[in-house]
Amino acid sequence: MTTPLRLAALFALSFIALPSHAQTGGADYKPELFQKLKPVYADTFDSDTLNTEFWEVRQNTTWAVKDGVLLGSPSSKEFQDKKKASSDPSHAGLKPVIWLKKVPENFVCVMRVRYDATAYQKGFPLFDLGHHIHTLSFAEKATTLTIKKNVQSLPVEQPLFALNQWHDVVIELKKGTLLLSIDGKKHVFESKNIDMSGQAQIDFKAVDFGTCQIDSVRLWEGV
Repeated sequence: MTTPLRLAALFALSFIALPSHAQTGGADYKPELFQKLKPVYADTFDSDTLNTEFWEVRQNTTWAVKDGVLLGSPSSKEFQDKKKASSDPSHAGLKPVIWLKKVPENFVCVMRVRYDATAYQKGFPLFDLGHHIHTLSFAEKATTLTIKKNVQSLPVEQPLFALNQWHDVVIELKKGTLLLSIDGKKHVFESKNIDMSGQAQIDFKAVDFGTCQIDSVRLWEGV
């Protein structure tokens, strides 16, 4: 028979064992930049089928849902060789690339993400908030927000995104302000150039010959 004391111990262990995204990325997430949130999309990748209404695979890279994780790998060697010999070698799919679509102009995105690689690459891995509009690129000692490629560059020492480990990521964005949180460490970027008008996507781009893994994502419109 299970004693009350044993039940209490099991309950305590189950709470401790909860992944951090279950505590920080749930439906009860409280935004800092908005009063309220309207749900747009949520996925824990329990289905083996990718929801193409919200995801678009790019550069012929390889993406599959397996064991509750969306896993991205480079394109095939045949595709790479063909692209390298073409007039568009920069899109040969050496790094996994995928777009999350239907992102609101004012949004909150909470996700659990991992980029695996042997080393950082200049400018990669990254998240693009809007296509080449607000680029959050990660390096060993800095995280940099680059706006519209060369309009503005805002490097910070924290928060950092380490390779080869899972991270809980929160992004909140409204005109003029971008909040980034990685594993609870936050930075607020402020600039008149922060603006998602006319944009509706988040791009995930890994390192050449590396992988990208996403095991949960929640997206809201901020109001």
